[in-house]
Parts: sequence; structure tokens; C-alpha cells
Amino acid sequence: MPIQTLSPAQLSRATLARQMLLRRERLPVAEAVHRLFALQAQDSKPPFLALWSRLADFAAAELHAALRNATVLRVTLVRGTLHLVTAADYPVIRAPLQPVLAESFRALGDRAAGIELDKVIPAARTAYATGPMTFEELRTRLAPDFPGLDERVLGYAVRMNLPLVMVPSHDRWGYPRVSRFGLTSPFGSATEPDELVVRYLAAFGPATATDAQAFTGLPKLTPVLDRLADRLVTFLDSRKRTLYDLPDAPRPAADTPAPPRFLPDFDNLVLGYADRTRFLADPFKGHVTTRNLRVRATFLFGGAIRGTWAISRTAKAATLTMTPFEPLDSSAVATLEPEAEALLRFAEPDSPAHRVAVAAG
Repeated sequence: MPIQTLSPAQLSRATLARQMLLRRERLPVAEAVHRLFALQAQDSKPPFLALWSRLADFAAAELHAALRNATVLRVTLVRGTLHLVTAADYPVIRAPLQPVLAESFRALGDRAAGIELDKVIPAARTAYATGPMTFEELRTRLAPDFPGLDERVLGYAVRMNLPLVMVPSHDRWGYPRVSRFGLTSPFGSATEPDELVVRYLAAFGPATATDAQAFTGLPKLTPVLDRLADRLVTFLDSRKRTLYDLPDAPRPAADTPAPPRFLPDFDNLVLGYADRTRFLADPFKGHVTTRNLRVRATFLFGGAIRGTWAISRTAKAATLTMTPFEPLDSSAVATLEPEAEALLRFAEPDSPAHRVAVAAG
């Protein structure tokens, strides 16, 4: 039988369904994080906004509780960046990433000269055995034993090679500006990424091998996907590239209604693919990802990313400003505004007033 070709609209709806953006789900926080693979958490606030957009009646206290009871961890994960991940999923995802993370340290070249991991990592493990500390405190502890070496590179070497978890606090978004890290459970030595790839497809499929590589940072995943062939189904996209997916994963019809949604900076929806055309037209990519690789907060309308947004705050009011890529008609603005205001009230609950504005695209 011929392989089915999926249109960009079909792929958009599949992604939105996996990412809980077609309807808000009623799930415990840990289960939601599991279904989403992980949540990008370079900054502490975006995961709260990401869950607010995906879960029905989400309250910040739910994520605070999951962080404090360690069912959800903030750790170094895909592409060497911080993510929220469930404690159960951490070893499944981190272990096969470890060779790539270790290689990212070696790629520093001359800056890493003289840093012997077989000495630095045991010393760091001994330091952390006394309790959590900031990286500045760790560098202070390590510096006397490794004189003349770049202290920041020492810290980077430790972050890429030790199972460290960021220690949550009672700050509004879960963590202080300068956080402490502590040792968490080892992630083991398994390097085959099969289960990681399956988890990726569950959250982002149907996707190409190139998409999976872009998100995970792992190279040459086509042989892995071929090895998983009896667990997967395949499709083609409009450019005749092979898409891989799980047989029972949701793939809604192209005309399934897609409600307005607001996503935070660095949301994994945007980072999940090499080819984002299923929900972001190529001419607008530069509006979302800046030259310094910051990924702006975006809003979805009609199943596609239609613009960016930002919050500004004064003593009198908090304002969420939407900046569409192209002009929005009045009905689109009227549909987006209630969602924008609700998010603004969640993000800035102590503001005396809340306003939504639309900037010129």
C-alpha cells in the first residue's frame, strides 16, 4: 500500500494534540510533564506559563509542590539546557544524552585545556556530598585544587558530567536568581537512545529523523528509527520526507478546531523540530528566534503561530502586547484577547490593572 502523505495542517493538529494545545487537559503536573517529554526551563517562569496554557485550572502551587517533593526536577538535559523532567524520566532521557553532553565540553577546545575530567568530576562529587551549593561556591571549592584553570569552564564541565538538580525555593517562580544545585540519582551508563526517541515521538510526532536530531542534539538517528521499525508507523510529508510516529498516537483531522493559545519564551513546541512549517511559516522564523538564539514567546491562532507577545509592567498596570506577523482582523483580536488577559492575570496577579494591546506587525 502507498504511504500516506500528511499535509502541514494535519501535522499541525497532531503536534497540538500531543502538546495539549487543542484542549486543556486535567492531569497532575508530573503526568503532564511526562507527556510533554520535558519543559524547557532555562528561565524559571516559562514552565509555569507553559502548564497554564495546557492544563485546566492550573495553579502555580501544583508545580511548586511537584518541584519540592522531587517528582519533577530541574536539570541539564537536551542540548545542554535546563529542563523540567519527571524524576522517573530523568535517567531514561539523560543517559543516552551523556556522550553528547560530554562532547559539548570537549568542543570548547583551548578553553578546556588542562581540565582532566577524571580528576575534576570526583572532586566535584566530593564537594556536593556536603550539600547543595551554587556554582560560584563550587568554583571556590575547586579552584585551589585546579590552579590556573578557567573557573567557569570547570563549572561547565561539572554541569555536563554530573547528575545535578537545581534546588527549588519559595520564590514566586520556584527558584531564586542564583540557585543552588545538588546531586541527584545517577543516570546510569546506557547509551542507546531508543526509549528517548520513542518519548520524543509521543510528544512531537509525526516527525523526521532530522527533527528528532535537532531537538535532542543526538546525531544519526535514522538507524535508531529503522531499528524501532516494528514499533512505529511511517508517513510522508508534503516534501516526500519520511515521518515516523507511534501507531496509536493522536493524529486529528486537518480541520480540527485549534483554540488560541499563548506560549512562553523557549517553549518546546517551537524547539521541537528542524522544520517548523507545520505551524510556523518560513518567512516568520526570524521573528521568533533572535540572532542571539533567544526564542520569543508566541501566540497560536487557527493552529499556526501568528505572532509574538511580551508583558510590560508599571506601578499602575501590567500590559500584554501581541505583535502579529501580519495584521489581525477584529474577529481574531476579539478571540485572542480573553486568553491573553487570563494569562496576564496568572502571570502578574498582584498588578492593580491588566491590559491587552496589539502592536503593529
